[in-house]
Amino acid sequence: MYDVPVVSNAIDLKGSVEVVADYFYVAINSILYVRGIYPERLFKQVQKFGRTVLIAIDEELDKYLNVQKLMKFSSVGSSIKVPFIIYVIFRNLAPKTTDQISSELGGIVRQIVTSNAFLPTLSTSCTFDLLVYTDKNTDIPEGWGETGPRFVSNSTEVPLRSFSTRIHKVESIVSYRLL
Repeated sequence: MYDVPVVSNAIDLKGSVEVVADYFYVAINSILYVRGIYPERLFKQVQKFGRTVLIAIDEELDKYLNVQKLMKFSSVGSSIKVPFIIYVIFRNLAPKTTDQISSELGGIVRQIVTSNAFLPTLSTSCTFDLLVYTDKNTDIPEGWGETGPRFVSNSTEVPLRSFSTRIHKVESIVSYRLL
């Protein structure tokens, strides 16, 4: 009879803590990036969990996010909750600068790009319509025509960020239906 070596894929407590700490670190950085808490220029791309993710390059933030310290609360059989709270420090009521509006638009574009992650896959050829809903008394520009409304029945709607200038306010929504 031969002794067959036993290969284990089991993870020990130390390894588990490292995996969980890595997860929290990547998750928090991803939220900070996607939610626009820090500017895009303060992130770099790294490979984690077989994916390219964005990690903040600010040293002070990195020290604050030292999740290894957080994991010291963890032990075998214990559980911890780690709420991640985003809140407004103050509300700026001054008129927005062009840079502020541009930054808001960049955030909305980032939301549009990331919304692809939850939209259903398009498995057939598609086309699109561009509709503009106006007041009844609005003059229609040359080259445009009147049509009826188009609705996505039984749809799910996901509101995106809004932005405003002193003159206009724009609210965006992704509306889709699972087939």
